[in-house]
Amino acid sequence: MNVRRLTLIERIGRFVPTGASHPAPDRQAHLSLLLAVVLLTVFVIPISVSGTAIAIPSISRDLGTSPTGLQWVINGFNVSFAVFTLVWGVASDRIGYRATFLWGPAIILAASALSALAPNLLILDIARVLAGAGGAAVLAGAAALLSNAFEGARRGRAFALFGTTLGLSLALGPTIAGGIISGVGWRGVFGLVGAFMVLSLLGSPLVPKVEVERPPGTKAIDFSSLKNKKFLAMVLVPVAAAFGFVTVLSYLPVALSAVHGLSAGTTGLVILPMTVPVFIGTIASSWLISHFRGIGPMTMMNVSLALLILGDVGLLFLSPSASIGALVVPMLLLGFGFGLPVGLVDGEALAAVPPENSGTAAGVLNFMRFGSEAVAVIAYAAILAALLHSKISNPAVAQAVAAGATGHGATYASEFHLIVVAMAILTAIFTVLINLLHAAHSRHAGEGEPAGPPTAVPEEGGELRADPLA
Repeated sequence: MNVRRLTLIERIGRFVPTGASHPAPDRQAHLSLLLAVVLLTVFVIPISVSGTAIAIPSISRDLGTSPTGLQWVINGFNVSFAVFTLVWGVASDRIGYRATFLWGPAIILAASALSALAPNLLILDIARVLAGAGGAAVLAGAAALLSNAFEGARRGRAFALFGTTLGLSLALGPTIAGGIISGVGWRGVFGLVGAFMVLSLLGSPLVPKVEVERPPGTKAIDFSSLKNKKFLAMVLVPVAAAFGFVTVLSYLPVALSAVHGLSAGTTGLVILPMTVPVFIGTIASSWLISHFRGIGPMTMMNVSLALLILGDVGLLFLSPSASIGALVVPMLLLGFGFGLPVGLVDGEALAAVPPENSGTAAGVLNFMRFGSEAVAVIAYAAILAALLHSKISNPAVAQAVAAGATGHGATYASEFHLIVVAMAILTAIFTVLINLLHAAHSRHAGEGEPAGPPTAVPEEGGELRADPLA
């Protein structure tokens, strides 16, 4: 079946930046510039999570140890991100992917300024909610732009770079934030994010407009893509990672402070074995898939899930009486477990839905991804705080220990162990569900049920046809 659609590649070929009087450059050059702007902008999104996690003990010393206030420095961003990925995903199919994408840096810039100047936890929490809304706009717009701008192998490479950039940011975020905190304080972390957003806005003329026609009667909020077993299986991969990895990323810095008394700068260096493999893993998975016919995306995802389970169990070595070196192997496992599928999930998920629904599908994917992260991080913080309050008789002391204060390292470690075992079990359950869904999808596809929309390749005149090799 032929589907007539003006591709973003065709639009970019005719695009001239605002104020330019010269002919449009080669469209491939514009695609490269577009990709550069997208990657620059998304680079700081993980820093907003991992960098802030490193800053929690410092923030608590300046603005107070209120458990709710401190939890929402991280949770405010995650919850807002989850809600607004859905909102922006729907909006992007209507107002355009360019508009959605460019709203993000503007909102994050305002939120970063407010965060850097926050006089108390309430203002900082409000700023973090605002930042989450901006981050959601960036990712929803970016995923839809890349999905429509690139096709075939080029789309795969673009999403691989997208995932690699996110992985690199996640890998460098704690170390960068730790260095900034040691040098100028935690407010400098938000200043760095704001500086990146200024650069992103300066590059905004390079982002072209793109519109995709939507069938009449399309729902404003549509979760029907979750009926697609392949799409749902891909969605559950980051959900599993939310419990198996993101909770650890968010609160291991606090645990290292409470159990071993590490500073922010030292913690940023200590957790490098967990963050650097995220970056390496995104590159390694793409290389393995392209060089070995027997290795596909699902293979890499199963390997990653197994590594997350083993890594969580390995965190039982966290103890005041044990060397920090005992955590190196578990952190390596967790880093590779999270990194291997980062550059695969979005491309695989969006390839399973029709192109005209890519914005909404990206919103659903990120809503599930960041919604699960918000739930996991909130649950971790609440359960740990409750466990510490049950073990430490003085509520003020228990509150301070939950924020990373030293003096009760053994108690913190014992309660931490209960939570990481629970996270490993949850990750194992999600692994089973993902494989059952994928098997059902493959079985139905083999029986003649469409596996997803055909991969579109351009014909002369802009006509698109199904790729017989897809």
